[in-house]
Amino acid sequence: MGRESREYIMNKKVHHWIRPEIQKLSAYHVPAPGKMIKLDAMENPYHLPEDIKNKWLDVLRDVELNRYPDPSARSLTEQLRVAMDVPADAKIILGNGSDELIQIICMAVAEKDRVVLSVEPSFVMYKMIATYTDMEYVGVPLEEDFSLNEIALLNAIDVQEPAVIFLAYPNNPTGNLFDEAVIEKVIAAAPGLVVIDEAYHAFAEKSFIAKVMNYDNVVVMRTVSKLGLAGLRLGLLAGSAEWLNEFDKVRLPYNINVLTQATAEFALAHKEIFDNQTAEIRKERTGLFNALNNIDGLEVFPSSANFILFRTPKGKVDAIFAGLKEEGVLIKNLNPAGGHLQDCLRVTVGKPEENAAFLAALKNALT
Repeated sequence: MGRESREYIMNKKVHHWIRPEIQKLSAYHVPAPGKMIKLDAMENPYHLPEDIKNKWLDVLRDVELNRYPDPSARSLTEQLRVAMDVPADAKIILGNGSDELIQIICMAVAEKDRVVLSVEPSFVMYKMIATYTDMEYVGVPLEEDFSLNEIALLNAIDVQEPAVIFLAYPNNPTGNLFDEAVIEKVIAAAPGLVVIDEAYHAFAEKSFIAKVMNYDNVVVMRTVSKLGLAGLRLGLLAGSAEWLNEFDKVRLPYNINVLTQATAEFALAHKEIFDNQTAEIRKERTGLFNALNNIDGLEVFPSSANFILFRTPKGKVDAIFAGLKEEGVLIKNLNPAGGHLQDCLRVTVGKPEENAAFLAALKNALT
C-alpha cells in the first residue's frame, strides 16, 4: 500500500469515527516561551526559598512511588479545608486542576440537548468541555465594561434552562469581579447547578466559599495553581454532599498522585510563604495598573486577579504583541477571540523587574 493510499484510508477512518464537533475543535495550544520573560499564563513568578526547597526534597525522598496514592487524599483534603476556609459541613473532592473538575461536573450531568451556560468572554474550558461531553454551550455576552448583562443573563437562563452555569469570580480573561447581587439573582433563577470558579480568589479577597452551604444549587471551585503551585495541577471543589457524592462517582481513581499529595501538604504547611508572595503580587498589580493607565492610547481594565487586561489602539495589537516578543517579553494576545476582546492584550503580574521590562518593551512597541 502506497503512502498516499494509507493516508487516505486513515483519514477516512478518523473522519468516520471521530465526532464531527470534536473535529471542528482546535487543540488547546500553549506557546513555548523559550528564554522570554513569561507573563502570559497567570503564574506566580516566585520560587520557594532555597532552605524550604531543600526540606521539600527531603519529604519527596520518603514518598513511596511503588504504592498507589490515597484515592481520597484525606490528609491533603483536610489541610485544604483549613487553608481555603471551607465550611466544616461542606464536602470536598479534588481534581487534576480545575479542568478535571469542570469535566467531572459536565460528565455527571451530560445528556443530549442539555445546556452548559456561561458568559463571554470567560474561561475557554467551559465551552470546550461542554463540547467534549456532547452538551450544548450557550455564552451570554458581557457588557462592554465586562460586567454582567443582568437582563440578558436571566433571560438566557429562563429560555435555555441550563444544567450547569459557570461563573468565574474574578473572571478570566477580564480580571473583574462580577456584581454579587446579580450573581445571587442568577443562583435564584438557575434550575440546575451554579459553579462559582474562584481560581483567583487569593488576589480578589472576596469569595462565596463561606456561604456555599446556604444554597441548594451552588458549588465553589478553587485551585492552588495561582498561589505558586501551578505545576502540581491540583483543584478543589466544595459544596453539599448531595452534589459532590455524585460527582465523586465520575472522578477517576487515584487522580491525585503521590508526589502532588506530598508536595501540596508540604506547601500548605508553609502557607505563609505563599500568602506573602500573593500580597507582593497584589502590590505589584497596583503599580502595574497605574503605569499602564499613564500610557497614552491604552484602555486599562481594573483587575482583582493576578493579571491585567488592556486594549491597544485600534488595529495595532498584533504589531504590538510581535514587538513585545522581539524584546523578549511574552504576554497573551486576545485579539483572535474577537468580540469585546478585539485589540486586547493580557499581561500577568510578574516580579518588579519583569514588570519594568514589560513596560519598557511596551512603550517601545507603541512608538
